[in-house]
Order: sequence, then C-alpha cells, then structure tokens
Amino acid sequence: MMFKRLKVKKGDTVKVLAGGSKGKQGTVMQVDRKTDRVKIEGINMVKKHVKPGPANPQGGIESMEAAMHISNVMVVDAAGNATRVGRRRGDDGKLVRYSKKTNEELK
Repeated sequence: MMFKRLKVKKGDTVKVLAGGSKGKQGTVMQVDRKTDRVKIEGINMVKKHVKPGPANPQGGIESMEAAMHISNVMVVDAAGNATRVGRRRGDDGKLVRYSKKTNEELK
C-alpha cells in the first residue's frame, strides 16, 4: 500500500488553522499517514475515561491529545510565520524541505 507524501513531519512546529484550537502553535508528536491525521503536543485536548489497570490502579478521567486532520495545520518556519512547504535538491544533492514564503530551508 502506497502512502502519499505529507508536508508535516514528527518534530515540526505547526500552527492550527481551524477548529477549537485555532491560532495555537505546538510540536507534532505523531503523524498517521493512513488517515492523514497528526497529534500535536498540548493541542486539541480531550478527556478520556480510563479503567483501572497496572499502570494506573486508580483509573479515572485523563486528559490527552486527540488527532486532528493534517489539512488544519501549517508548518511554521524559523521566523515564526506559517508557510507552505516545498522540496528541492540541496547543496549536497539530497532533497530538503524549504519554506515557500521565505525560500529558506526548514531545519
């Protein structure tokens, strides 16, 4: 099964464009290429009821990040601007990602 290339990677700083967390920034913790969803640290928090178990003997209600669709986030460049991402050959011949707004390499 082939997955499409996504513009967002784990570790990227992204800005949320839509939803309840609109305007917030965070770091991508996880990318699901099958469903085109991302989990962002501290963004889109939901409460889950957890049964008691070995890791959590008390159980109760935990707060955790929920995944959001990748179309609702945009990568933030070094200057702090939300930007589209392109790919091109770098000086060493490898593909590098760059900001389409400032034309500078990302990370």
